[in-house]
Amino acid sequence: MNNIDLTAQAPSIAALMAAFRVSPDVQRTQTAYRAALVDAMGVRDGASVLELGCGQGDMTAVLAEAVGQDGHVVALDIADRSYGAPVTLGQSAEHLRAGRLGPRIDFRFGTDVLDDSVDFPDGAFDHVVLTHCSWYFASLGQVGEVLARVRPWARQLSFTEWDLEARSADQLPHLLAVLIQGQIEASGSRGEGNVRTPFSRDALLRLLPSTGWTATSERSLDTARLQDADWEIDACERLLATEGRMAALPEPVRDLVHSQADALRARAGTRGNTPLPSYTVTAH
Repeated sequence: MNNIDLTAQAPSIAALMAAFRVSPDVQRTQTAYRAALVDAMGVRDGASVLELGCGQGDMTAVLAEAVGQDGHVVALDIADRSYGAPVTLGQSAEHLRAGRLGPRIDFRFGTDVLDDSVDFPDGAFDHVVLTHCSWYFASLGQVGEVLARVRPWARQLSFTEWDLEARSADQLPHLLAVLIQGQIEASGSRGEGNVRTPFSRDALLRLLPSTGWTATSERSLDTARLQDADWEIDACERLLATEGRMAALPEPVRDLVHSQADALRARAGTRGNTPLPSYTVTAH
């Protein structure tokens, strides 16, 4: 494990985030979760890390703490710096870079790792990290292309995503919200939401060998305190209210989606919904 006590450092890391000013309790919870993730990954002092789908830097900040002054994090995201609310990706990155962790981080937005212009030497990184970003991809095939693309660049892959296997009934609203969004996307009504291609842990494990990676360990993580179930339920409701997106669906699919939404509303609370579990797969 890392020689830095990331759990103890989590509150101070959270305070370095721009979003901390908007929602300090939310940021503390999200940062503590990511501290547990990085502990599970075994990122050590002095390591070099390539992070894909860095977003507003929640994971980036913890990784930068873990690698220490002699380490480095290259954080990539395909989105533009202006993406995100109430704090944009660019605003969050600049705020983080102005703090004590800034010299350890190289943010690169608007960067598609599948573009030929994006390249790194073989073995340039100790770790390549994808954390709750793989469902943003247009297809599972595209996820495979990305994993194959980065294979020569890093020695270890750490892949974290929500687990579609709900462990309790109170996780069903989050599951339904995810599956409804994925079904709308898969039926041809494309958008730019966080959930476009929800796939299972088993689907990832089937995919990995074809990309050159061999899974070496798996573990589940505690997500009970996270707010993501509420956020995805809200995102699902906004999508269902978007007339253009719904009108683009074939009528049988639209009817099915509305019925699933009825089931979601019957189970979901106004706030405090329990998120799905998450998993981390390590591969070499």
